[in-house]
Amino acid sequence: MTAITEKRRTIPMNESHLKFLASPEWARMLESDLLPWVESVGDLGDDVLEVGPGPGLTTDLLRQRVAKVTAVEVDELLAAALKERLAGTNVEVICADATATGLEPDRFSTVTSFSMLHHMPSAEHQDLLFAELHRVLRPGGAFVGTDSLDLEPIRAGHVDDTFVPIAPDALATRLERAGFGHTTVEVSEYQIRFRSQKADSAAALH
Repeated sequence: MTAITEKRRTIPMNESHLKFLASPEWARMLESDLLPWVESVGDLGDDVLEVGPGPGLTTDLLRQRVAKVTAVEVDELLAAALKERLAGTNVEVICADATATGLEPDRFSTVTSFSMLHHMPSAEHQDLLFAELHRVLRPGGAFVGTDSLDLEPIRAGHVDDTFVPIAPDALATRLERAGFGHTTVEVSEYQIRFRSQKADSAAALH
């Protein structure tokens, strides 16, 4: 007899926050704010990795623009729901810790992270993630992402959540330690947007 394993919530996130991330309001914000910026950073290539998709509204934007998306979600309930919703599409959903995905090295044309880095439990975990994303990214590929600034209204929305914001002026150095370069960081009213690159093989030899 096969044991039935009950899926569980594995990340601390309050219910109002989670509902917002699945809401039409958030979808409209992504369409009007995130999407134009993502399209401005350049071609994402054919094989994109998204870490921390949550309910998957950002995944929906990506999958309409690239040939294949792999979405890595650590929360068992969220991963199962997203896998069921996107079955039969160009999205593969994997329930895994994004700091140790087990995915093959040098595979992805672009790796993405949208408003999830601050949900990691510590700066050390964030740095482990940067190193793992560098490992699975193709030479010459880009790491593209956004994250929240450390602002009181944003902290208020994360009551009973993990909230470990990244200092904008430290991000480029931290990505460089993981092997990335050519990093640009934009600071807006409430978030940072960044793009960083893994050196291509030819450049690494010079």
